[in-house]
Amino acid sequence: MPGKLVNTGTVIKCSFGAAPVPVVVTPLGVFANDLPAAAIDNAVPLANILTFGMCRSLENPEVATATAAAEGVLTPMPCVPATEIWTPGMPNILVKGMPILDQASKCLCDYGGVISIEMADSTVECGS
Repeated sequence: MPGKLVNTGTVIKCSFGAAPVPVVVTPLGVFANDLPAAAIDNAVPLANILTFGMCRSLENPEVATATAAAEGVLTPMPCVPATEIWTPGMPNILVKGMPILDQASKCLCDYGGVISIEMADSTVECGS
């Protein structure tokens, strides 16, 4: 089944974040619907993946410290994503040597969150 392409502005969400945000794609010269298409390396914290508002993961040291100070009551703290790369992407379609990012891809945060594509561009499909 063909995947839906991810381009700049595609909405992503984190399983421990408070709010979905648009992904920011580093332009590599490949466009879809006049917007830069994403590759799996578009996962740089605060550049490609913005803050999801507040983080609820106890694996995040700031959340753990605040929760301990609140005597065990979960205390969300500001999200600062700790990410490296999206997987798996579509290895048969490359953008400057990197697999293109599609709606089935996930990105893991070092604090236990799973970042997923919430709304990919429904008008641009990439081959399977």
